[in-house]
Amino acid sequence: MIPGHPQPDELVLDEPTRRLCAAVASGEAAPVRLAVVAPGGYGKSALLDLLAAGPEAARFRRGIRPDGGLLLVDDAHLLGDAALAEVADLALDDRVGLVVAARPRPRPAGLAAVLGRLRGQVVLRPFDRARLRECLTAAAGRAFPDEVVDFALATTAGIPGLVHRLAPHLRPDTTTVPPGALEEFRFDVDRLTPDATRVLVALAAGVPADLLAGLLTGPAGEAVAEARASGFLTADGSLPPLAAAALRELVPAEQRAAVLGALADQRLQRGGAMVDLAGALLAAGTSGDRAGAVYAAAAEQADPALAVRLHEAAAEAGHPVDEVRRAEAEALSGALDPALRRADAVMATATGERRAAAANVAAAALAHRGQLARSAELYQWAGSGALAAVGLLAVGRADDAEKALSANDTTAPPTLLAGAVHSAARGVLASVRTADPAALATVVRAAEMLEPVGHDALLPDSPAALGALLALHTGAAGIADSLLERALAARVGGALLEPRHRLLRSWSSLLRGEEPVLPPGDLAPRDWLFAVGLAVGAARRGTDLSTLRRTWEQAHDAVVRHPVDLFSLLPLGEFAVAAARVGDRERFAPHLAQAWDLLRDLGDPPVWSTALHWSCLHAEIIAERPDAADEHVGALAAAPGPFASALAEAAQCWRRVLRGEVDAERVDAAARGLHAVGLCWDGARLAGQAAIRTSDRKAMVSLLDCARVLQGQGSVTPQQEESSERVGARLSERELQVATLVVDGLTYKQIGDRLFISAKTVEHHMARMRARLGATSRSDLLAQLRVALDRG
Repeated sequence: MIPGHPQPDELVLDEPTRRLCAAVASGEAAPVRLAVVAPGGYGKSALLDLLAAGPEAARFRRGIRPDGGLLLVDDAHLLGDAALAEVADLALDDRVGLVVAARPRPRPAGLAAVLGRLRGQVVLRPFDRARLRECLTAAAGRAFPDEVVDFALATTAGIPGLVHRLAPHLRPDTTTVPPGALEEFRFDVDRLTPDATRVLVALAAGVPADLLAGLLTGPAGEAVAEARASGFLTADGSLPPLAAAALRELVPAEQRAAVLGALADQRLQRGGAMVDLAGALLAAGTSGDRAGAVYAAAAEQADPALAVRLHEAAAEAGHPVDEVRRAEAEALSGALDPALRRADAVMATATGERRAAAANVAAAALAHRGQLARSAELYQWAGSGALAAVGLLAVGRADDAEKALSANDTTAPPTLLAGAVHSAARGVLASVRTADPAALATVVRAAEMLEPVGHDALLPDSPAALGALLALHTGAAGIADSLLERALAARVGGALLEPRHRLLRSWSSLLRGEEPVLPPGDLAPRDWLFAVGLAVGAARRGTDLSTLRRTWEQAHDAVVRHPVDLFSLLPLGEFAVAAARVGDRERFAPHLAQAWDLLRDLGDPPVWSTALHWSCLHAEIIAERPDAADEHVGALAAAPGPFASALAEAAQCWRRVLRGEVDAERVDAAARGLHAVGLCWDGARLAGQAAIRTSDRKAMVSLLDCARVLQGQGSVTPQQEESSERVGARLSERELQVATLVVDGLTYKQIGDRLFISAKTVEHHMARMRARLGATSRSDLLAQLRVALDRG
């Protein structure tokens, strides 16, 4: 028997095949004319061994012609022409049953003639999970855990020959291929034809078979067919992990290196796509000059993360590497520190265009680290006027930005990238110089222009992000969402800018009162600033003072590490409110002063200052500084545009509400105005706070209704209104405030922090409400309050 073939008692058949074999062996199906055609390792010989146990079965021998019974022909693909001619004649004799087993390849003409005279075929398939478990149990004499069965199925793809080789080496805790199992394949590997070996070695290295044509002595299709016939491949032509491991172990290293090296030579001569081959060579650990050349060529075609690995592999293989392109790939993949070190080294030694290109890489990396002043200087030095202009605007140097834009490099080609960057810079400059809404439109068009070509562009910021910031600063959150969704779909700026786009989209969610979603992984300093701002904003809106206190230290650290610039005003505004809330305004004051100085240097552009005035208004309210709050109310009233008008009206309402002057209709209109400009949470909060401060029961119900609608909770029904009035009539103003916050799920401590009373006082309020409403328990009290406040 050929080594490695399963024994008859190891054969595991599906039920239809089992019944057919029983009928053939017993003679019930005589005379038969059956073919058993399957790759090696599928159990053809074991099947014939099973049939050979029948009383009239005999093996085929040259020159012996039986008078009847069942004749079994194994490995027919290996027979010579004369033997195949004898088998073909026997196929015409109705007295003789005939079962012929063969591999799909090779297929000599004589074998084709034999198979053409047979009437049926026994199909041997890969094991499913149940049959594989049965095989493992039979081979080992014990059952295996589900994890081992799943591992065996994944490792062998259910190919019977692979399963039988693996089974004796499995243990109940096996999770990797046992080394002893690989030695089982030595005979099979040794008898592979050279072309089949080349195909399998390439597939084991992850190289697609269609790259092999130039390396084979015969037709590529025939070599692949031989490889399939060997039993190493699945039906779809893939290589199961066990077979791949056996080939890597048993094919001599120099032979594998020769195949992969020849592939590298071929691809380098022909050109074209290199990434697949480079990935395969990388996975196989291939080095040397030829592999290094493939790595270097593929790095120019690969996505940044893979390009970084390929540049490194090319350098390790001794091939020259373009250090500027390597630094650019590192930056695009988010590895800012290595990119900066590499670009800085090139700037110190290179000249001309290479030095300028390295400066552009360093400038982009510095921008993502929040160092916009230094970034702008490098862009100016490298002649990238539009990119320099954006950075200069961010640090308050509008005149220098305008000069940088005017000194445009006319020698550079007018590409989509260049046009988009220049247009975005023009739009941001216009937003600083004027309050013209066309500024936002200019940046939006720039973002759309960049989408087709922005995937691999190394940028300090994207037009989409700049447009989103402008939109969020002017009450156009819907435009911000659209810009950011499109930028994410187009993968503008690759992995480097994806977190920024996601963070800005989350900022829009925060303003609506939704829970922001932070991107995973380590973030660049600028992105971390926005992530901490979102965390602070979410804690404040959730009245979670303990979380706010914990997050505040991160916020202060982020501000210390990130210089104030025009594009960081959103998180600075959140930090201003948080600083007042946690009583740490003095430590934050210098950074806030820098922000106002920056805006003054730019001429106090209302587009960028309005949102900060709104945040500082609330900081002053929390700090109980009414005069300072009125200064921000006045600044908002003086600013042009619908966004500033909505904030100004809401600010005036806030000041009146805090003085106990609640005009329900005016508050309702102001709250809905905030909602219309994207500040949904602020609008709901204004209405809710006015409701708990008014002594007019109908006004309270109306404002609570407004707050619920703005929060997306629907309006109050007549029955709920009647219940609210009935409960409200029994409760004091302070008790209504406490009731609202309790129903919202706040703890006594959180309510106390919110209302500036102790947790013990909140508990006393709850006890009095329970007595007044006749509640039998705390849960009964909460149920009544939920109905009354429409929070059920």
